[in-house]
Amino acid sequence: MHEELSGPGVIEWLGVRYKTILTAAETDGAMAIVDILGPVGSGPPRHVHEREDETFVILTGECEFWLEGQTIIKSAGESVFVPRGREHTFRIIGVQPSRHLTILTPGGFENFFTEMAQGGFRIPEDMEQIGAAAARHSLRFTGPPLGAE
Repeated sequence: MHEELSGPGVIEWLGVRYKTILTAAETDGAMAIVDILGPVGSGPPRHVHEREDETFVILTGECEFWLEGQTIIKSAGESVFVPRGREHTFRIIGVQPSRHLTILTPGGFENFFTEMAQGGFRIPEDMEQIGAAAARHSLRFTGPPLGAE
């Protein structure tokens, strides 16, 4: 698995590339899978998904995950499961970008990434608009990204 993510259906938001490879529409809402490639240092603010369980499958690179006060490092070939309702975040660490699959159950949240890319929203400048979109997707932000505390 190489570190390039390009072609039809790839969107970019804040330097991170996203490609939805299985949509909620294709699974009757059961799940969605998003292929994500992010640069070192990237990662979202702390947040909670009220609807979705989230599974990360690391394909390349390393990620530092923070889940309700516990920090774990995961590398290529490893996975992390984040149950819905649990406060978490992650950031890409090490020396190379990380490519990972994010499996969302049920599906639907994959549309948040598309909305963010289309709007060109920035963090922290556009947090009001990002927060409003997040609320529509049953997501709430609870703190800063890792490394920004």
